[in-house]
Amino acid sequence: MNMLAHILKPLTSVEEFLEHFNIAHDPAVIRVSRLHIMQRFHQYLRQTPGLGEMEEMEVRAVCRKHLSKAYQDFVESTPLKEKVFKVLRNAEGVSTISLSSLRVNL
Repeated sequence: MNMLAHILKPLTSVEEFLEHFNIAHDPAVIRVSRLHIMQRFHQYLRQTPGLGEMEEMEVRAVCRKHLSKAYQDFVESTPLKEKVFKVLRNAEGVSTISLSSLRVNL
């Protein structure tokens, strides 16, 4: 098991992650953005070169930095503006069609 998996495996909720890395947080932000925060954290980790070769203290520091940044992204913005998930990115520019414009051919 690599060091990152070893550090993160026992953590199961965004609150546990934030508490483990000693990051102050507002429960109201967590209620609205929990999945978005974790996805952004994952994105930041994937962009970190050499993470698999780092020592435990370095990995912990990187995790704390990226988790804090991911959380802060949603303190300062919203899930709709950040568009972390593909469904939100794809929804941009999608037009709606009224039900009355749909015809059923029997």
